[in-house]
Amino acid sequence: MAEAVAHATGTPWAFAICLTSVVLWAVSGPYFGFSETWQLVINTGTTIITFLMVFLIQNTQNRDGAAIQAKLDELIRSGHGKNDFIGIEHLTEAEVEEFRNRCAEAKRRSTH
Repeated sequence: MAEAVAHATGTPWAFAICLTSVVLWAVSGPYFGFSETWQLVINTGTTIITFLMVFLIQNTQNRDGAAIQAKLDELIRSGHGKNDFIGIEHLTEAEVEEFRNRCAEAKRRSTH
């Protein structure tokens, strides 16, 4: 469900619907006398949508990140890369930093 919603909300149609909603809300201001209730409608709606979109975006980033890591792992496995790097995303920050330092050192050695 999250994938379908993420796809739908990322379309130009979704933007057009949101833009139309905001324009209609703004145009209706004089009709409702720019009342607090009128303001509350847009505030409540946008707050709820923002809250839900945070989780939707995080879900999408998690899926995309996992897919990219799987592809990179396969490239390392099938190529000439060191297999030590497969699954590196599961290490601690300090362990990843150690890998980065080793790579930087190897690069320095190879350019001299």
